[in-house]
Amino acid sequence: MQQQGQSDQERRADKSFFGQPRGLSTLFFTEMWERFSYYGMRAILIFYMYFSVTKGGLGFSQSTAASIMAIYGSMVYLTSVIGGFVSDRIWGSRKTVFYGGVLIMFGHIALSMPLGKIALFASIVLITLGTGLLKPNISEMVGGLYTEYDNRRDSGFTIFVFGINFGSFISPLLVSWLGMSVNFHLGFSLAAIGMFFGLLQYILGGKKHLPSTSLYPSDPLEPDDAKKLSIRVGLGVVVFGLILLLLHVMGSLNIDTFITLLSIIAIATPIIYFVVILSSKKISSTNRSRVIAYIPLFIAAAVFWAIEEQGSVVLALFAQNQTDNNVLGFTIKAGWYQSLNPLFIMIYTPLFAWLWMKLGKRQPSSPGKFSTGMVIAGLSYLFMVIPVSLFGSSALVSPLWLLGSWAIIEVAELLISPIGLSVTTKLAPKAFESQMMSMWFLADSAGQAVNSQIVKFYTPDNEVNYFMIVGLVAIVAGILLAFLIKPIKKLMEGVN
Repeated sequence: MQQQGQSDQERRADKSFFGQPRGLSTLFFTEMWERFSYYGMRAILIFYMYFSVTKGGLGFSQSTAASIMAIYGSMVYLTSVIGGFVSDRIWGSRKTVFYGGVLIMFGHIALSMPLGKIALFASIVLITLGTGLLKPNISEMVGGLYTEYDNRRDSGFTIFVFGINFGSFISPLLVSWLGMSVNFHLGFSLAAIGMFFGLLQYILGGKKHLPSTSLYPSDPLEPDDAKKLSIRVGLGVVVFGLILLLLHVMGSLNIDTFITLLSIIAIATPIIYFVVILSSKKISSTNRSRVIAYIPLFIAAAVFWAIEEQGSVVLALFAQNQTDNNVLGFTIKAGWYQSLNPLFIMIYTPLFAWLWMKLGKRQPSSPGKFSTGMVIAGLSYLFMVIPVSLFGSSALVSPLWLLGSWAIIEVAELLISPIGLSVTTKLAPKAFESQMMSMWFLADSAGQAVNSQIVKFYTPDNEVNYFMIVGLVAIVAGILLAFLIKPIKKLMEGVN
């Protein structure tokens, strides 16, 4: 049996999980089950919110349900910043991931109970906080399994990412079948069971196979720091409460204004982060130049995620309302289409890995890949203009249109998502390494915050304009970025 306090030599010798450290198995299955629970829930949540009460839903308007879905995703990525801080300064990654998993499980349990809107909003709070605690830290723990000179690190992360996509692929198939064929609450119960299995795997495997360093914060709070933090958090809560009270007194406090308030916070947070980093005396002029170079890439990523994350909102509605889901006597559940994202990622990843190795130094720069990805993302939405223009918004069209749209945008994701992670670490100043990684999550958060406002315009009468305008915005942004490639590369100060 392995002990927690392994030496570097013992860690290098541990090859018990496909040649990787045994601890990778623990983290692989924990994250696989967490993604199973999260994407299974997301596959049916929008339908649960806007289906009528007689059909087992909550009876929200379609636009309100879409807006809630978008801000939900935004808050999940926004709270990842909190998760990183709590791990680094208070609990350590092991405890932070565990408590995050517990909150997620109870969030799904809340949804599994027929308690209406109260259970919905309670589950959103629990799952948002839980995912924020778990997601960034479990990835950090994977890196902690390897020594600085262990060349298995990249292949270990590849296996880990496969687990993420595998869990994300199978869950919409199972949860949608149970939730939409039998009962929504049974579907959410399956998501809760998935997270329970993830926690069980984590507890049993963690004691044996995860390094002891994960039990302790890397930069623990000093008493004075803790006092300052408590005051700042308290002031933040008071200010937020006063804003809600003011809206209530004005008679303006409702779901839409609350979503707008959260959207403003999600967009303002990365702006504040950039100001803090760029004005810091801890960074050199070279580092400052690199952070400035990162800003257009951040904006590009936010625009991309705004489109990609609409797969569980706009394309989910299209799948339910405008797709002929009866194929050769077989009925496709609308939630099943959510499996297309991870499916294409698993198909494309080895092809892109081969392509970049083949091109070597001849491959496009990071800004060049971003620019191409933006244009391709826009084309995925222009592709959806075709069936609506040909057949109208009241006709049921072939599932192949949705298949094609997802096939296109996942090419864009592989040009932006892994490249963005890589360039973020390369451009990060030493004093702000963790915060810069948080910035990458905040790009997704900001994109979905914008979504929470624009998805309200997705209606049958406005469908062609919606797909066309969103698609063209991404394409124009990609073209503008292409013109900025040279100045961005110059600002990157030698980082490619």
